[in-house]
Amino acid sequence: MPLALWGCSDPAYDTSTPQRMLSAAEQMLVDERPDLLPTLIHLQPRDITYDDGVTEASAIDDVREKLGDMLAQLWRVAEKLRNRFPTEASKEVRAGQQAASQRGLPPWITRLLTDPRTVIDEQRTRLEAEDLGDGTAALTIDGEPAFGGVLGMLETGDGWRFTVPIELARSSGWWPDTRHEWAVVAALMLGIENSLRDFEKEIDGDKFASLGEASERVGRIVGESVVVQSIIYAQMKRTKETKESAATAGSGDPEPAVRSETPE
Repeated sequence: MPLALWGCSDPAYDTSTPQRMLSAAEQMLVDERPDLLPTLIHLQPRDITYDDGVTEASAIDDVREKLGDMLAQLWRVAEKLRNRFPTEASKEVRAGQQAASQRGLPPWITRLLTDPRTVIDEQRTRLEAEDLGDGTAALTIDGEPAFGGVLGMLETGDGWRFTVPIELARSSGWWPDTRHEWAVVAALMLGIENSLRDFEKEIDGDKFASLGEASERVGRIVGESVVVQSIIYAQMKRTKETKESAATAGSGDPEPAVRSETPE
């Protein structure tokens, strides 16, 4: 029975079956280790090495690590907000639940920040994984394909993991395709973490009179970081598409397999 191990002091989680992997994800949050959740995500890298010697596998690992750090910081901020404004947090949960229902969105999304433990208990009973017998599993919520069937599960040498159809993702145009695009995604995670860290200092400094004021502040500083990195990423994608179109129009040949990774 494979157990997933992360670091000397990290607990072991059984991911030997699809259902046990779901339970492992749940237990990570119960253990207050949201930083370990990205370890349950498998993204199949291409066997390529970029100009600076970094492989796509290591670039993905870097993004996964920074995502874990960001989730850990988000968890700390959420804990401090609930402790600082307990009454208001309860009201926000109820208001968010009602607003989400009116929009037809899952209520747990708006409640996750302020009430994660209850969300875990409620949602775990709705989420199921069906082993398809070919090394993959289908995820369902209330019997329907989870996230439109895009998110699935895959059996790896380290146990079961969440995964997405990589070829479908790459063909969408938004999936990172170069060393610098992966670096921007990693920078996005780091930027959000740093913004949340600055926000945590403001909470500790008792700078907010209400949860509404704190929420407005964190939305602004995190939003600014996301916008900046998103603009950079979008510009990279546009530049790449322009070069590919020009090359195709000029030679009629497809883009060569080896591309320069020198940033613009």
